[in-house]
Amino acid sequence: MTQIAPTPTDALRQRYRDAAPVEPAHWNPVLRVLHEHRSVRRYLPDPVSDDTLRLLISAAQSAPTSSNLQVWSVIAVRDEARKARLAALAGGQAHIEQAPVLLVWTADFARLRQLADDRGAPLDGADYLESSYVGFIDAALAAQNAVVAAESLGLGTVYIGALRNKPEQVAAELRLPPQVFAVFGLVVGHPDPAEQAAVKPRLPQAAVLHHETYELSDQREHVARYEERIAEFYAEQGLTHSWTERVLDRLASARSLNGRDRLRESLAGHGFPLY
Repeated sequence: MTQIAPTPTDALRQRYRDAAPVEPAHWNPVLRVLHEHRSVRRYLPDPVSDDTLRLLISAAQSAPTSSNLQVWSVIAVRDEARKARLAALAGGQAHIEQAPVLLVWTADFARLRQLADDRGAPLDGADYLESSYVGFIDAALAAQNAVVAAESLGLGTVYIGALRNKPEQVAAELRLPPQVFAVFGLVVGHPDPAEQAAVKPRLPQAAVLHHETYELSDQREHVARYEERIAEFYAEQGLTHSWTERVLDRLASARSLNGRDRLRESLAGHGFPLY
């Protein structure tokens, strides 16, 4: 059965849970893919081919990169036992094991360090926070390009930030050398239609879009409106928590970061001094 693509208005209605969204003046297939993004956590066993993987990586490498430094790398993990070990390190997320491939995106300065060492050149600037920041941003930009490419091919994706819960063990599992740090994972596979993954509504644009200067005072109203809209979504998914409660619980304490409160220590131990 052929799936009918939503109209632009329907796509915006899904994204914002707005009964009467402003109809966009422009629309195209790329915008449709972007607006239909949803996290997928149930996958069919069908493999992702090498040809498809190469295409996702070429899309990732088409993303912007600061000063053309290209300080990221990605590890494609298909081995079932290794995926199971990484899933355990990420809190037991079953979709990591279920999907055919896990892509682990890294900030990678080992390649440039080797280049400098081969030429006897200094690379002291790589040890500063700014450079590490560039590595994390480059990895994120590349991965998001891969997400859009994957979803344009009918594949599903979900990011795995929990790989940062136990970064030393993840580094050991992937044999990451010093100055290569696992920033996050990305599960890629064929969505199981039985999951019926839905588009999760986002905050109203009025809460995130500012003109000329930043305004905080009006945001309470927009966040309150969002709380009502996402409550409908959660109810449809059989969930009872509120967005506000979930956000505040997630950032309530160092303990609620599930090990990521050690991130600076972990980075320093893996060759990122962050001066």
